[in-house]
Amino acid sequence: MAASELYTKYARVWIPDAEEVWKSAELLKDYKPGDKVLQLRLQEGKDLEYCLDLKTKELPPLRNPDILVGENDLTALSYLHEPAVLHNLKVRFIDSKLIYTYCGIVLVAINPYEQLPIYGEDIINAYSGQNMGDMDPHIFAVAEEAYKQMARDERNQSIIVSGESGAGKTVSAKYAMRYFATVSGSASEANVEEKVLASNPIMESIGNAKTTRNDNSSRFGKYIEIGFDKRYRIIGANMRTYLLEKSRVVFQAEEERNYHIFYQLCASAALPEFKTLRLGNANYFHYTKQGGSPVIDGVDDAKEMVNTRQACTLLGISDSYQMGIFRILAGILHLGNVEFTSRDSDSCTIAPKHEPLTIFCDLMGVEYEEMAHWLCHRKLATATETYIKPISKLHAINARDALAKHIYANLFNWIVDHVNKALHATVKQHSFIGVLDIYGFETFEINSFEQFCINYANEKLQQQFNMHVFKLEQEEYMKEQIPWTLIDFYDNQPCINLIEAKMGILDLLDEECKMPKGSDDTWAQKLYNTHLNKCALFEKPRLSNKAFIIKHFADKVEYQCEGFLEKNKDTVYEEQIKVLKSSKFKLLPELFQEEEKVLSPTSATPSGRVPLTRTAVKPAKARPGQASKEHKKTVGHQFRNSLHLLMETLNATTPHYVRCIKPNDFKFPFTFDEKRAVQQLRACGVLETIRISAAGFPSRWTYQEFFSRYRVLMKQRDVLSDRKQTCKNVLEKLILDKDKYQFGKTKIFFRAGQVAYLEKIRADKLRAACIRIQKTIRGWLMRKKYVRMRKAAITIQRYVRGYQARCYTKFLRRTRAAITIQKFQRMYMVRKRYQCMRAATVALQALLRGYMARNKYQMMLREHKSIIIQKHVRGWLARVHYRRTLKAIVYLQCCYRRMMAKRELKKLKIEARSVERYKKLHIGLENKIMQLQRKIDEQNKEYKSLLEKLSNLEITYSTETEKLRSDVERLRMSEEEAKNATNRVLSLQEEIAKLRKELHQTQSEKKTIEEWADKYKHETEQLVSELKEQNMLLKTEKEDLNRRIHDQAREITETMEKKLVEETKQLELDLNDERLRYQNLLNEFSRLEERYDDLKDEMNLMVNIPKPGHKRTDSTHSSNESEYTFSSEITEAEDLPVRMEEPSEKKAPLDMSLFLKLQKRVTELEQEKQSLQDELDRKEEQALRAKAKEEERPQIRGAELEYESLKRQELESENKKLKNELNELQKALTETGSPEVTAPGAPAYRVLLDQLTSVSEELEVRKEEVLILRSQLVSQKEAIQPKNTMTDSTILLEDVQKMKDKGEIAQAYIGLKETNRLLESQLQSQKKSHENELESLRGEIQSLKEENNRQQQLLAQNLQLPPEARIEASLQHEITRLTNENLDLMEQLEKQDKTVRKLKKQLKVFAKKIGELEVGQMDNISPGQIIDEPIRPVNIPRKEKDFQGMLEYKKEDEQKLVKNLILELKPRGVAVNLIPGLPAYILFMCVRHADYLNDDQKVRSLLTSTINGIKKVLKKRGDDFETVSFWLSNTCRFLHCLKQYSGEEGFMKHNTPRQNEHCLTNFDLAEYRQVLSDLAIQIYQQLVRVLENILQPMIVSGMLEHETIQGVSGVKPTGLRKRTSSIADEGTYTLDSIIRQLNSFHSVMCQHGMDPELIKQVVKQMFYIIGAITLNNLLLRKDMCSWSKGMQIRYNVSQLEEWLRDKNLMNSGAKETLEPLIQAAQLLQVKKKTDEDAEAICSMCNALTTAQIVKVLNLYTPVNEFEERVLVSFIRTIQMRLRDRKDSPQLLMDAKHIFPVTFPFNPSSLALETIQIPASLGLGFISRV
Repeated sequence: MAASELYTKYARVWIPDAEEVWKSAELLKDYKPGDKVLQLRLQEGKDLEYCLDLKTKELPPLRNPDILVGENDLTALSYLHEPAVLHNLKVRFIDSKLIYTYCGIVLVAINPYEQLPIYGEDIINAYSGQNMGDMDPHIFAVAEEAYKQMARDERNQSIIVSGESGAGKTVSAKYAMRYFATVSGSASEANVEEKVLASNPIMESIGNAKTTRNDNSSRFGKYIEIGFDKRYRIIGANMRTYLLEKSRVVFQAEEERNYHIFYQLCASAALPEFKTLRLGNANYFHYTKQGGSPVIDGVDDAKEMVNTRQACTLLGISDSYQMGIFRILAGILHLGNVEFTSRDSDSCTIAPKHEPLTIFCDLMGVEYEEMAHWLCHRKLATATETYIKPISKLHAINARDALAKHIYANLFNWIVDHVNKALHATVKQHSFIGVLDIYGFETFEINSFEQFCINYANEKLQQQFNMHVFKLEQEEYMKEQIPWTLIDFYDNQPCINLIEAKMGILDLLDEECKMPKGSDDTWAQKLYNTHLNKCALFEKPRLSNKAFIIKHFADKVEYQCEGFLEKNKDTVYEEQIKVLKSSKFKLLPELFQEEEKVLSPTSATPSGRVPLTRTAVKPAKARPGQASKEHKKTVGHQFRNSLHLLMETLNATTPHYVRCIKPNDFKFPFTFDEKRAVQQLRACGVLETIRISAAGFPSRWTYQEFFSRYRVLMKQRDVLSDRKQTCKNVLEKLILDKDKYQFGKTKIFFRAGQVAYLEKIRADKLRAACIRIQKTIRGWLMRKKYVRMRKAAITIQRYVRGYQARCYTKFLRRTRAAITIQKFQRMYMVRKRYQCMRAATVALQALLRGYMARNKYQMMLREHKSIIIQKHVRGWLARVHYRRTLKAIVYLQCCYRRMMAKRELKKLKIEARSVERYKKLHIGLENKIMQLQRKIDEQNKEYKSLLEKLSNLEITYSTETEKLRSDVERLRMSEEEAKNATNRVLSLQEEIAKLRKELHQTQSEKKTIEEWADKYKHETEQLVSELKEQNMLLKTEKEDLNRRIHDQAREITETMEKKLVEETKQLELDLNDERLRYQNLLNEFSRLEERYDDLKDEMNLMVNIPKPGHKRTDSTHSSNESEYTFSSEITEAEDLPVRMEEPSEKKAPLDMSLFLKLQKRVTELEQEKQSLQDELDRKEEQALRAKAKEEERPQIRGAELEYESLKRQELESENKKLKNELNELQKALTETGSPEVTAPGAPAYRVLLDQLTSVSEELEVRKEEVLILRSQLVSQKEAIQPKNTMTDSTILLEDVQKMKDKGEIAQAYIGLKETNRLLESQLQSQKKSHENELESLRGEIQSLKEENNRQQQLLAQNLQLPPEARIEASLQHEITRLTNENLDLMEQLEKQDKTVRKLKKQLKVFAKKIGELEVGQMDNISPGQIIDEPIRPVNIPRKEKDFQGMLEYKKEDEQKLVKNLILELKPRGVAVNLIPGLPAYILFMCVRHADYLNDDQKVRSLLTSTINGIKKVLKKRGDDFETVSFWLSNTCRFLHCLKQYSGEEGFMKHNTPRQNEHCLTNFDLAEYRQVLSDLAIQIYQQLVRVLENILQPMIVSGMLEHETIQGVSGVKPTGLRKRTSSIADEGTYTLDSIIRQLNSFHSVMCQHGMDPELIKQVVKQMFYIIGAITLNNLLLRKDMCSWSKGMQIRYNVSQLEEWLRDKNLMNSGAKETLEPLIQAAQLLQVKKKTDEDAEAICSMCNALTTAQIVKVLNLYTPVNEFEERVLVSFIRTIQMRLRDRKDSPQLLMDAKHIFPVTFPFNPSSLALETIQIPASLGLGFISRV
């Protein structure tokens, strides 16, 4: 394929970058051959000109399509090169948080530096049994593949875990071993898998240390062989170690630590047992303080010490040996503190009594002087003599450190040896899986002998890896029968030869070590002379003569020669070793004895590594020098030998590779450093695997997968029935170069880049199709929009024109109307104006005329009045003038007369003085006297009248006087009062004066007060206004508070309701948890029981094996029968739950306590039995004596006893019946809330009718009994009458002769007549009594109606009362009502009891008398007469009296009953042909008969045999669903029968009276009900396991892999790890398979008559299993997390819901169990971009945990390019929103979880007496009773 076709515009490529290693860029224009520059645009938008290499003319590598990014297998990438691998790993690690990725046969594991929840037991169970390509990459998948291949191919396996320090090798190896331990289990009771896992803490403590790269770095390599037996269970393990870094014991770099065990000892120094070690802080010892970092964050060394000691104990290392190990380790620490003092340049000494050395010698049990001497001296041996030479201080320190390293190395060997002994298999090993945990390729700034050995080992491993990869490729090509050429891959054999071949680096090093004056410099010169310019892989640095360079497969490494010889020799002075061998401490010489035996050739190691391997070589008793030769083997030689042994082991196994990658050097979680990752990918061989794959045909498709994926590229005519030919035809058209692909037998092989090309063509085709679809849809939408708009426009125009026409019409109408209105308006206005003007004119005229008339009238009136006024004025004036004139005249006259009088007076005065005067006077006096006389007379008359008046006046006066007196008195009083008043007035005046003063003062004060009041009023008004404002605010606040209070009250109510609901749910959950725990314990108990039975069978088999010809018979009795043998009394009810719920490890003490209790109970029962037996004997003696005394009345006595017993039984049944009736009546009467309570059909009415009916039935029964008695009497009478009326004298004489007494007949006849009369009278009285009862019931109904009305009135009254008074009144009324009702009912009950007792007693007496008469008559009737007698109705009992619903069997037939009814019964035939639950009914009827006989032994034996028989059937055919379902149904029915007929009121509510008569009378089987309930739980759990085993293979294929909606999801390219095809083949399960299986389960359960509630629980469990397994696989399969797969899942779930609706099981809770799966499918389909989408997801996915939601989002993978990936920021948003959610951190659902089962009571309406036993059951030995 030409580059111009691939390097087109918008194509994306990778270009090198100094920082990011590779950068992505996009072509801005097409590439044309000959171009020297590519126009690129980087992702950040920057344009770049990329210059091509003129020599190679290599184009930059192309980038894979986005659809392939993030694949599980790197070989699935179309373009296989370094940037594609790096980018894919980065995307998976950073974006998807996936640390595992396949690269062909290699699992790449990136250390996340964070604890991930992906190693739990649920994950182990999910990967167990799965194909490697079916699940996401995982260390468990590799372990499962190894385990599966070991079992399938019968070949040993190896898992090779490599990587540099800190990459996670040890953790990966640990998880692999944990997987084997969990999946396989151990073959013995020694828990070998726990010991294998327990070896990890020990090896980590003595072989791991903190480095700058890793806090728990393994400083040694190890190969653990895990042994398995023939059943592939762990039986043991063996460990081989390599390259222990001994130098760390004496030296640590900055920020590093020594081995963990030293710090654990120092942290535990305060423990009492460690006081003798004299330890202290880690900073005190030279060997632990050099790194300056004695503490690891988050690690408690004291706790780790406890774990280490526990692991040692588990592995069999005793406490004494543990203390010995700790003594040696403490001695090494104290040895490091030994200090030397220089004497001169060639000698040194140790101070006497040096404390560290003293402690060392005490701990090691050696002499101080000897050790001090040999630490400062050495022995030199020559050919002739031996002499001792002092050594310098530097040499002494080196010798001390060498001794410490040697002691530690030997202790390490000893511990490994004891660990291996503890893990040694006790039985023969059949196969093994080896786990190799070893250093990866290393290169540092300064590389020495350690790095040389490590890289040498990695060269060997890489060669083995390359050969294995090449071999697999070759096998694949040969298997598919395609032509293949030799793939050129890197062969590192030359590099290996350079190191290990003859005259190689190791040979030259050993040779130089043997030279007396050998040095690193001379060795370097020999290397240069031998290999420089002769081997292309060997180079010499330019600026150094003491180093060399080797071109390894991963990189060039420069090694410094300094220290190579010393480390290869690893010298330890023998004198020091001899001192230690002479130790009194037993463990120390034992370490060096192991060294002498050469059990491991690791005694001499490089300073820093101890290769520990096992050889089978044990030297015989050879020459004395042989041991020294062995001791002088160089480290390089030993390491080469051990490496060869390792390679031989690996080559003999099938290898599996795990490459651990360290993402960064700073231990940051989920941080990816591209440079470091590329270095490790190159070093660990991943890129080499990619290169080998890319050199061949890396992309491989099955024909079906290819057809399914690229069907869109085919035309209809290209599709043939033969898929293979179809694919060939299409490929020949699509790819012209036939070398780019090959057709195999089952697969198509593509070269690198071809899948990307096909994907590009497919994407282009889909894009073109999308564009065409979009074009068509957009055109259709636009046309539809245009038509809609045109139609809308026309409609709008029509409506607008109509509107306009209507408006114009309206305008015309309005215009015409306006004209009309104007006409009438104008006419009205004119008329109104005219009328107004006319009216105004008339008014004016009228007013004017009136005005003029009024004016004329006024004028006339004024004139008239003027005249009058003038008249009066003139008269007044005339009178005034007259009076004035008269007055003036009179005045003038007076004045004149006065003047004249004065003149006369003056004259008279003068005349008086004269006689004439007197004369004149006397003349006048006479006249006067006459006049006076007249006057006197007149006065007398007046006097008389006056006297009369006076008398009258006196009278009146007297009265008036009295009045006046009284008035005077009153006035006096008034005067006095006046005086007093005056006084008071004076005082008041004074007071007034005072008050005036006070008034003035008050007025002044008032003024001030008024001023203050005005001010106060003003302030008050302001305050009032403020208060009003505050009041308004307070009112608003009050309203707000009220509203809030109401809201809070509502919220509190809601929260309380929610809390109540939650608490209820919590209680239900707690109950379910308790029930689940109990049922799990039952499951564990049944498992242990089965295991016990198996072990018992095995023991029997082992016992019977030596006997030839003897066949072991299957015992039908379980050893656990005694567990279900209970007493018939409730004595052990408390013991049973305790026994069931206790864990298995506490079973032995519980069994002993239970045994003692049972023994005590048996003793008590025996004593009770003895006492009862004595009492029975005593009663029998009394009965015999009474019988002897009353021989005259034997029958009467027996009848009375029988009557008493029968009376007691009937009274008990009547009592129960009446109690039930009273309860029902009370329940009905309490429902008085509605007025229809007493109406026909109401509960109270129905209860009364039921009671009336029952009374009527009782009456009928009594009538029937009376009729039977009467018929008996009539028959006897008829039998007697023929004898009296017979004409045959001979017969009569014979009869008479047979009579003992002739008066007997007459006497009997008289007795019968009396009996008949008595019975008739009784019948009449009974009839009257029942009529009276009917009347009383009617009255009762009427009273109930009245009571109901009264209740309603009371209710209406109560509703008007306040709540508290209402409650109190209702309670008081209810108490009164209930009291009255109870009294009435008690009276009725007593009356009924009396009546019943009376009637029964009479009937019994009559029956007894009639029986006596019958006996007497039968004695006197001849056989011939009996034959001739007519048929008597008394001998025909009622049908319901025939059978009592019991089955009788003999004791010896019990085993036959169990065998025929349980052991050999075929469920299929019973389910089809017989009634459901027939075996349960038969067994219960047998139990009833045993109860009727009062035979507790028979009851106990039958129930125990039944339970054990069911267990045996389930054990034998426990994998058959029909069998388990059948016996679950029958066990539940048996349990329900025991409850229904137990006699307990709670279970008798739904029984008929006839069924109540069948209740058990003698035994309480509550304990057996508990046992049967436990058995039913075990059967239910077994049923769940059976259906789980049947459904499990179908679920993943049917729910996930099968495309129910064809064409929705396409198959993506896969790598070397092929997943199971999702295309439906003939053997593939589909959704229809699951639904058919569900239908089968449901029909079987229905046929067996299983309780509906139990069926619902089974269906719920099935749906939970389906949902859990589907969701778990979805969470572990990245290829399933796509939009299309979500739609498939939704469709499949809808089909399951439809099945539930069809079966009426929607209320079973099964749908709710699928809610997590539904939400996961919705999560795959919803938008995942904005914050609103995140909020919607958080609210929608409430059934998923946070870990599950994030996992699905991380795994979401587009199947097509049109789908978008989920951004990392969006996932972070989801995590932030869900951070407060409290849910389980567990990722997977527990698919093994079984919901706690309940067995709701379900009484049967089937009458026991109607059950027929079919002959097919073979139960002819059972008879109905």
